[in-house]
Amino acid sequence: MEVAGSAQRFPVRRIYCLGRNYRAHAIESGDNPDETPPFFFMKPRDAVTDYRDGFPYPPMTSALRYEAEMIVALHSGGRDIDPADALDHVYGYGVGLDMTRQDLQEIAQGLSRPWAISKSFDKSAPCGPLYPVETNGHAVTGRIWLSVNGEIKQDSDLSLQRWSVPEAISILSRHYELVDGDVILTGTPENIGLVVKGDVINVGIESLGEIEVVVT
Repeated sequence: MEVAGSAQRFPVRRIYCLGRNYRAHAIESGDNPDETPPFFFMKPRDAVTDYRDGFPYPPMTSALRYEAEMIVALHSGGRDIDPADALDHVYGYGVGLDMTRQDLQEIAQGLSRPWAISKSFDKSAPCGPLYPVETNGHAVTGRIWLSVNGEIKQDSDLSLQRWSVPEAISILSRHYELVDGDVILTGTPENIGLVVKGDVINVGIESLGEIEVVVT
């Protein structure tokens, strides 16, 4: 992954995705946010692509969905990380997308099957550059938004995450040993929707810039 203001590249190891991490999105997805615990799914490392390369409409779907996300990249890790220590492991933050084959996800949900085929396909995570903590600080609050062809679709704030970045890292470290190069997509706000070929998606996060992704 590109590092803002540097020729350096961040070597991605694993991509973890935190599901339904905004209350309003959990509700629109059919969850009771007062009762459902956090859950994660994964994408392959090569799902991460440079946003400038555009996004090729994937095969086997007629319902392609956008989801704006904040990216957290780790420079170190461990097991059973205390939330109070979790931010010490963060290298930087960035802007990204979790693209989803919605029709395949709905089929999988109806059959109580895994989401992998709907979430973990080729190039399903277009991303912008990472902004290192040492120069940009931690992204705790700030607007996160997404537009399609200039029309705002998602508009929220990082402070509305159900599980904060430290909490997400801590919870994930109970299930996996986290190491340098691991990346976490921290969930999407409400008002997810569909795009078609030719659409232009813009995603922005306060203090982390904006990316523009063309669906080809």
